[in-house]
Amino acid sequence: MRVGTEMIKCYLSHASLKVISTPAFFYYWFQGSVQISSHVIALFLPYVPAPEQPELFLKKLQQCCTVFDFMDTLSDLKMKEYKRSTLNELVDYVTVSRGYLTEQAYPEVVKMVSYNIFRTLPPSDSNEFDPEEDEPTLEASWPHLQLVYEFFIRFLESQEFQPSIAKKYIDQKFVLQLLELFDSEDPRERDYLKTVLHRIYGKFLGLRAFIRKQINNIFLRFVYETEHFNGVAELLEILGSIINGFALPLKAEHKQFLVKVLIPLHTVRSLSLFHAQLAYCIVQFLEKDPALTEPVIRGLLKFWPKTCSQKEVMYLGELEEILDVIEPTQFVKIQEPLFKQISRCVSSPHFQVSQSTQSQYIYDCLLCSLLL
Repeated sequence: MRVGTEMIKCYLSHASLKVISTPAFFYYWFQGSVQISSHVIALFLPYVPAPEQPELFLKKLQQCCTVFDFMDTLSDLKMKEYKRSTLNELVDYVTVSRGYLTEQAYPEVVKMVSYNIFRTLPPSDSNEFDPEEDEPTLEASWPHLQLVYEFFIRFLESQEFQPSIAKKYIDQKFVLQLLELFDSEDPRERDYLKTVLHRIYGKFLGLRAFIRKQINNIFLRFVYETEHFNGVAELLEILGSIINGFALPLKAEHKQFLVKVLIPLHTVRSLSLFHAQLAYCIVQFLEKDPALTEPVIRGLLKFWPKTCSQKEVMYLGELEEILDVIEPTQFVKIQEPLFKQISRCVSSPHFQVSQSTQSQYIYDCLLCSLLL
């Protein structure tokens, strides 16, 4: 039996009723007791009259604020599946629909996203967990969490999205909680977080300085206090794009960030987990302002590893990337201490270190030095 608009309104207006959509039925439950009506068709957003879609959209957002315990694999199985189905519907709806993003929708979207993604991450014993050797702990609620992230990204990317309205709800507190989630062990979540933060940075000009400052604080705490934070590589990847967009001349705060934060990141034991992204950021700075070459090279030489051959090889690889973009006038300023370090590497008892110094770049450096 098909249900008319008035009957749907009746269901939606019922104070104690929550709506769930599935491909086959229109489900509803009262006070946690699930009941199934086989006489009511699925209440999909695209098939509801356009004027009523915004209201139904809000109802579905409110429904998805319910968070389930995925550590208990046998509990609430039907309810979990109903929510997953509704989240899928919301993702599809915000991707293709127009006119759904009313001013009333913004707080409900942020509320739903916040209820689902913001949580206390399980403690990680950094002494026992080795990111290079051990498998990360994957998020049990990922079947829901992934869809929430996907929905939020589509929401931020919507042509109807208005930052002037959203900034009331996507504020500094929201960003701070978002950054804390980068410590998640699940690489899938960190990848989504990277996209979300990048979209927020691009759309909310008023949050940019705050985001950079908080990333700065995370890195300083990582270097000088904890030496543990799972999302360093992802944050550096975001920074690579941010640095690329810096206007010239570079502000003093940006130069200070390079010298006081990025260079000291080379000292941590887990450098191999994020070195590629870190080197990219360094090179981006030098391409923006060649005058930064001297403090960068001297900083690397200051922190040059003495006993870890693996880190020495990484330093040499980064040095090669820097020398690819270095200007002759800047090379003169650092050639003496640079070649002293290279000569020590050539005579290193570690095969990988000495071998790394015999690549083409060292001969290019020598030739450049002779021609100056």
